[in-house]
Amino acid sequence: MNDTAIIVPARLASTRFPRKLLHVIDGKPLLLHVADRIATEVPEIPLHFAVDHSELGAILRKGGYSFVMTSPDHPTGSDRIAEANATGRAEYVVNVQADEPLVTGEQIRSLAEAVREDAPMATLAIPFERRTDFFDPNQVKVVLDDKLRALYFSRSPIPYPRDEADIIDDDWFRGHACYRHLGLYAYQRNFLKVMTHLPPGKLERIERLEQLRVLENGYSIAVALTEQPTIGIDTPEDARRFEDYLARLKR
Repeated sequence: MNDTAIIVPARLASTRFPRKLLHVIDGKPLLLHVADRIATEVPEIPLHFAVDHSELGAILRKGGYSFVMTSPDHPTGSDRIAEANATGRAEYVVNVQADEPLVTGEQIRSLAEAVREDAPMATLAIPFERRTDFFDPNQVKVVLDDKLRALYFSRSPIPYPRDEADIIDDDWFRGHACYRHLGLYAYQRNFLKVMTHLPPGKLERIERLEQLRVLENGYSIAVALTEQPTIGIDTPEDARRFEDYLARLKR
């Protein structure tokens, strides 16, 4: 995949967990956990970071990773990636989040393959297994067509089982197409430039989901399915769970 690059957008500010990418877990900053994970899982794909602060750059430089300083004013990670790829000019760009230290090579390769099809953008989804997750508004849902293209993303439970809502238990999900969206993306280079100039959509403003802007403007999103969950670090509690996970691996 010589025409593909991984670009990780990284910003220092974080509302729920200030400076979380610099938070030290098991002896090294979270950002380096993510960098080392990606480099180990997919060594064949070039890895770059798009950062907004010199402190992040210093951490990456010390770890031997490539980075581009980008404007601190970008409203989204996609904007940051577009600026970084303006110099690298990879034909296909995979966007891995800077706070997901357990991303897998299978997930990244699935995205890189999906975005080579006729959709200008790709993302990941995983089947729901628990009722509590399906009804949690913080767990984004996606419904798909028969070609694995996204029809809609929502914080509400979709597709909503009108005649079975009162009897849903964890076993119910084994036979139904209910998918949780995972926030990893891939873009074709030309579309990445277009996307950053699309106007925010009405549905995007309501749901607070940036990917709806793509659908509202008539573009399609390919969805690759995975059975491997990711663990995002959004809060100090998440960081402690990840640290516990690393401790269990050493036993």
